[in-house]
Amino acid sequence: MNILLQRSAAMLAELLNSYARSHPPRAIAVVGNAPMPPCAARSRAVDDADLVIRMTSFAVDPAALGTRTDVVVLHRGVIASPHTFADYKSRLYLLVEPGRLHWEPEAIPDWWPADLGFVPVPNHEFTVALNDLLGLDPAAPTWSTTGTMATYLATELFPGARVLLTGTSIVDTPDQTTFPHAWGDPVAVTAEHRLIAESTLLRSWESTGRIEILR
Repeated sequence: MNILLQRSAAMLAELLNSYARSHPPRAIAVVGNAPMPPCAARSRAVDDADLVIRMTSFAVDPAALGTRTDVVVLHRGVIASPHTFADYKSRLYLLVEPGRLHWEPEAIPDWWPADLGFVPVPNHEFTVALNDLLGLDPAAPTWSTTGTMATYLATELFPGARVLLTGTSIVDTPDQTTFPHAWGDPVAVTAEHRLIAESTLLRSWESTGRIEILR
């Protein structure tokens, strides 16, 4: 990573660090949108983390996935849940924009809160690098799901932290054609994703201790 990319990553890490309970965060929970059965230990692990990252149309479920949210990672096509923008003034919002590398417009959706700012996740520092890890063709409009991107961000920005990933279904069922959600109806797996590649990468991270997956 060249000096400009290093500075960009350092600035993003410092921004996330400012929302954490401990500086730098020693434990980070990345919480996906998949429905999970009740589990007091899992819920407690999420809420005890120094930094809790959720995404897109997430649900808050005290019995299964905890209640805290410090950072929200989303994209322009998100279907907002009642939790997505709740208490938004106390959170950091990161906007992933992989489609900007291909065809996606810059315009912000008209339903976005007028007084809410956001921080773009730099494509060349993170999207392109993650696509390389996934073995994706850089010329094709393909990219990771938001959950895998959020996990990659956490591990790249805070390599010394314990990163807990939960609420994800693609690790164990990469052949799915729809995503079940803890809030709202299931959504179709869109053409830009390659879930088998993501599952393989996440499993490799689990096997090396880069992440822990809470099932």
